[in-house]
Amino acid sequence: MAKFRTNHSKQTRGAASKDTIVKVGLFGAIVSGLFFIFNQFAGGGRTTAEEEAVVEEVPFEDYEAPYYLPSSTTGEIIHHTYYSLSYSEEHEQAEWVAYILRRDSLNKPWEKRSNRFLPDPKVPSRSATHRDYSNSGYDRGHLVPAADMAFNRTAIDETFYMSNISPQSRNFNKGVWRELEELTRNWAKKFKQLYVVTGPVLTDEIKGQIGENRVSIPAAYYKVLLDATEPELKAIAFLLPNEISYEPLFKFTTSIDHIEELTGIDFFGEMLEDHLEEELESRFNVDLWEFNKKKFEDRINKWNKD
Repeated sequence: MAKFRTNHSKQTRGAASKDTIVKVGLFGAIVSGLFFIFNQFAGGGRTTAEEEAVVEEVPFEDYEAPYYLPSSTTGEIIHHTYYSLSYSEEHEQAEWVAYILRRDSLNKPWEKRSNRFLPDPKVPSRSATHRDYSNSGYDRGHLVPAADMAFNRTAIDETFYMSNISPQSRNFNKGVWRELEELTRNWAKKFKQLYVVTGPVLTDEIKGQIGENRVSIPAAYYKVLLDATEPELKAIAFLLPNEISYEPLFKFTTSIDHIEELTGIDFFGEMLEDHLEEELESRFNVDLWEFNKKKFEDRINKWNKD
């Protein structure tokens, strides 16, 4: 797994420069002030009647969606109501999903999970199906977690589209991946909102394929987090092997530059001035992201064994 070793050489331990803070204030205002509704409907592949997605239409005027997206290596970007993704037909899953995770959404009462995995009706080439994962030995792992989108029925139901699902080792999905997802929600509550990009590493050797649609089993996954709220711009990335882990989560932190080199995806090139992009993506400060010892102990003592 040497190819997935995290890179700590670029880690920094200081506050951002005054120049950066000023620009962060401007960027934060832009992010907070723009409202964009993803209401594009792409043609979908044919599904059986029982697999057709049925989601309610809800007002979106209070939802802040990202007005920029990472680059796509496939050119197949799909917009769902509360998140977007870049689909890889070759691997039958998203190469990334992107959305804003907000404190006020997380504080709303949670809808119950349907656990009804559906082909994505917006993937023209047809997505994988839930049957591809049956008896495969791998979990149907969410890229956008259902818990991140539990604030209404439409949001949570759309996380069960198969384009948002990737084959994950059970003890990875229930263990270190769960810990990172829960911490991300904690950080979103603390910082008010986070821009989240998550995906499998599909540019390196995969672990195999499953199902009739030959869904690729990634060897690793990444998560990129940006806090653009005042007074300090900060970002961090994680790179985790698709396997059980007994290491502390901070051991898997790395620079955004490293994830970009590994995946060929440009995360913030459309929104930041060059010098700010360089500063943000080449360095990270673990001290600005509070880790949770209790969650780590729960993973080691319980989640890894479930």
